[in-house]
Amino acid sequence: MEVKPRYVDNPVTGFITWSIVWGVVAVLVGVLISLQLIWPQLNVPPYLTYGRLRPIHTNAGIFGWGIGSFIALFFYITQRLTRTPLWSPKLARFTLWLFNIGIASAAVTLAMGMNRTKEYAELEWPLAIVVAIIWVLFSVNVFMTIYKRKEEQMYISLWYIMATLVGVTVLYVINNLGMPLNLFKSYSAFAGTNDANVQWWYGHNAVAMVLTTPPLAIFYYFLPKVTGNPIYSHRMGIIAFWSLIFMYLWTGAHHLLWTPVPDWIQTLAMAFSIMLIAPSWGAVFNGYLTMNGQWQQLKDNYLVKFLIAGITFYGLQTLQGPMQSVRSFSAFIHYTDWVPGHVHMGALGWVSMVLFAAIYYVVTRVNETEIYSEKLVSVHFWLVLAGQLGFSITMWIAGVQQGSMLLATNPDGTLHYSFMETLIATYPYYKMRSLSGLIYLAGLAVFVYNICMTARKGARAALPASTTESGISTVSSS
Repeated sequence: MEVKPRYVDNPVTGFITWSIVWGVVAVLVGVLISLQLIWPQLNVPPYLTYGRLRPIHTNAGIFGWGIGSFIALFFYITQRLTRTPLWSPKLARFTLWLFNIGIASAAVTLAMGMNRTKEYAELEWPLAIVVAIIWVLFSVNVFMTIYKRKEEQMYISLWYIMATLVGVTVLYVINNLGMPLNLFKSYSAFAGTNDANVQWWYGHNAVAMVLTTPPLAIFYYFLPKVTGNPIYSHRMGIIAFWSLIFMYLWTGAHHLLWTPVPDWIQTLAMAFSIMLIAPSWGAVFNGYLTMNGQWQQLKDNYLVKFLIAGITFYGLQTLQGPMQSVRSFSAFIHYTDWVPGHVHMGALGWVSMVLFAAIYYVVTRVNETEIYSEKLVSVHFWLVLAGQLGFSITMWIAGVQQGSMLLATNPDGTLHYSFMETLIATYPYYKMRSLSGLIYLAGLAVFVYNICMTARKGARAALPASTTESGISTVSSS
């Protein structure tokens, strides 16, 4: 009789807990800065101004909520797909401590105004090194677990996980190359258009390697687990994977259309961006076809609606993104509020929906219990869906209005509207965005309460066993 390996889940729960904490911080700060755009008097200089809080919002969201959750779920998934316990639980616990120190230090230094002014790479060089060390420690643990695996077949999720580990390392290190002036200030190793090109090669591929490949790894693992249906086509998944990895690396310069970057680089980025639709929708179709004969689970299974909503937003995101990379359309919507609407559809609709489903699943399995309240899960789903749609749709409308006004000219060629007039016209949309953010925050509060109560329920159920079997709560064989 085969003995099931005992998996190490203590680091998984640790990272899930802290990623939720940083996720709440990210949304709270996001709501605050949206209100600061409506009521400028809410800016409290020097530490609590929009300019300093906005990078805290993005860093807490991407690195705290996103990366923290991905580390937790990669630890969970890798052990089960390789049928091998985590290579080093001690290293994982140390990584968790360093992770929290790094995120907290990032928030403090950004509030103090220490900023490299590169989007998604704002941290000054000492903290950038800490982030790189965290990522390397995490990667070593996952790669060593895969290396010692007892399962020969490499399921598609493992390919996405390995691509994430390698891709983020390369991108982050190259874009953060610089010359330190002192402990709190450094300058980029690149200059002029080269610096811009490297920055957006990093920026857009960070979207690929942080906000695309990790949620795809999670989606491919949890959709079959949740529905009981095997993935429709593993071969389609592998083809889409390699196509996505090859094409994404060329697309960064579409952020630099109509700039001094050479035209051929812009055109190349535009062409590869459009080609990206194919592998992206390969994953979408694979997800939909996996649901064949199981669509009733959208009603019956509280996790399925998160996963299907997530992959649907991914599909919409990967149609909208290439559309924005076309020069004529980019000229219309670039530098308008259309772009935050697009980004938040990906972050709140695609990435977070998949993470919510995965965290619900993992928390119930690790605690060996059922969800505390399926009704609260449903409330959570509809609140975050309404909040996300409200945010994105109002920003798309605001962006179209801004673009139309900024490009409107008089018969003599002068601008018809001043910048202030375009700003005043967007105020109603800013108010709707803040309201949508508050709705999303309410959904997040329901999620946190349900997760806490589920963990508490599991702890109570395990209480008698813990008196006779020491350490049972830190490992599982599920």
